[in-house]
Amino acid sequence: MATDALKTLLPLAGWSEDHADTVEISGNFDPILPTPFRIGETSSAALSAVGLAASDLWELRTGRHQDVAVDVRQSTASLRSSNYMKMEEAPVSNRRNEVMGVYPAKNGRWSYLHCNFPNHRAAALSVLGVAEDRDAVTKAVAQWDALELEEAIISAKGAGGMVRTMEEWGQHPQAAAIASLPLLEIVKISDSPPEKLPEGDRPLSGVRVLDLTRVLAGPTCARTLAEHGADVLKITAPHLPSRGEQEYDTGHGKLSAQLDLREPEDLETLRGLVRDSDVFSQGYRPGTLGERGLSPEALAGLRPGLVYVSLSAFSHVGPWSSRRGFDTVVQTVSGITSRQGDLFPGADPGPQFYPVSAIDYLTGYLMAFGAMVALARRVREGGSWLVRISLAQTGRWLVERGQVSEDLLKDVPREFTSQELEQWSMTSETPAGRLHHLGPVLKLSETQPHWSRPTVPLGYHDPVWPVR
Repeated sequence: MATDALKTLLPLAGWSEDHADTVEISGNFDPILPTPFRIGETSSAALSAVGLAASDLWELRTGRHQDVAVDVRQSTASLRSSNYMKMEEAPVSNRRNEVMGVYPAKNGRWSYLHCNFPNHRAAALSVLGVAEDRDAVTKAVAQWDALELEEAIISAKGAGGMVRTMEEWGQHPQAAAIASLPLLEIVKISDSPPEKLPEGDRPLSGVRVLDLTRVLAGPTCARTLAEHGADVLKITAPHLPSRGEQEYDTGHGKLSAQLDLREPEDLETLRGLVRDSDVFSQGYRPGTLGERGLSPEALAGLRPGLVYVSLSAFSHVGPWSSRRGFDTVVQTVSGITSRQGDLFPGADPGPQFYPVSAIDYLTGYLMAFGAMVALARRVREGGSWLVRISLAQTGRWLVERGQVSEDLLKDVPREFTSQELEQWSMTSETPAGRLHHLGPVLKLSETQPHWSRPTVPLGYHDPVWPVR
């Protein structure tokens, strides 16, 4: 089954199905954790695609192919890797804000409020007219029509949504817009001469990646590129809301600097970094960076041969193209939480989230796969490339893989064994202390993936590239 999922990804790179025969996918298949969605199949497929792309780049360097191996259970664990972090000197918390969650609204419907970031929390509370108190929020949401509350929170620049069934989402105009798109687009946007890969002994040695993403999906992409030798420089700013603990999950292998793109001097510093980069990865809503002269076309003019990776919540087309969203929001509006709650009720009634962050991490792996495919095309034919995906497109792929039969969902373990987690984990010395965390999943026969830099706090470095 995992090979079947992998075969849906191969055409995105222009590869034939026999590429799947070169990957060893081991371990038992879904269900692995309590969910009907095929998270084991999709995670192992996405990571296998990353491995094939890394092997292709290695072959361009050396003429030699690499064997690729992936374990399904370890792949699945990577979809909630933040659960398995432990800092020896200080606790690393991944707890959600107490008012974030699903609430009953009018007429038997449910509403989800995304409140982890303070700006989104403030937007929801301002619409509801209550303080940051779960009981008060519960009473306020109960007075609202769920669809009207969804629109009000979006208008207030918040995030959330009405819980829909899969059938309802299938009739939604945004679902129709997403259905018109491939899972991932890899598009040539301008011409430039072919470029050899920089010198080095790993698939992405010397490749420079600017990471202007936050939360999980985009940062996972850059973390994955760092696994294969890329120099990754994460760019954030002091005024942008963040959850610092997430950096200890997605920050492995990266440098981290801060630039305020509202300031002309910092914007020009970023443009200077772009001139010497190979990959520019961003997760702003479609069109947002274009207002600052950082659109794909503008940066391809600045740095011919650039690979521009663009992530959004609901894609660049359709009525929701400019809407904010997260993994949990996509789960909510697309029917995933409704189905999960039907099969695995929680302590409280109502819709439930699946037990991983599948859409986030899958999207990150797919972004990295697309970036590496585009880099290989730059070697072979030249050009600047746009790699484009959304959380909602990934959610559609996950759902389209089908569901595990209900008779197989009884007594599914909720956790991996301690022996498995110990086998999959590693220790890094970070500026904040010794961090225990999951290591890379992929196995390559010549260049075993690893991170050459530890996770650091946001803004730890100056905004400069290391010497190649």
